[in-house]
Amino acid sequence: QVQLVQSGGGLVQAGGSLRLSCAASGRTFSSDAMAWFRQAPGLEREFVARISSSGISKYYADSVKGRFTISRDNAKNTVYLQMNSLKPEDTAVYYCAAGLPGPSGSWSLTASYDYWGQGTQVTVSS
Repeated sequence: QVQLVQSGGGLVQAGGSLRLSCAASGRTFSSDAMAWFRQAPGLEREFVARISSSGISKYYADSVKGRFTISRDNAKNTVYLQMNSLKPEDTAVYYCAAGLPGPSGSWSLTASYDYWGQGTQVTVSS
């Protein structure tokens, strides 16, 4: 059974840092692009960051650029999201996702990803 299991998250004050992890099991994901999305209450799920299968190419939403860093360890089948300088508007449930590489126009679309983690809450207090 293919699974993406997330860990990390929690409550942090504005300006603080958190790291999310997403461990894949069931098959190797070294050929997949991996991404992070987030969803705040009442809003649609939005793209946060994407990393290519090799880890060389990284792409970020403007809202997190310069503050968040996505990385992966293919030997561990794990992707990470390091979140620094957190703001209250970063509060959301965060999801990791995996999907086959596609054109750049599809990278931020939820439909481009076939597997999803269970979600983890990140709350940033002001």
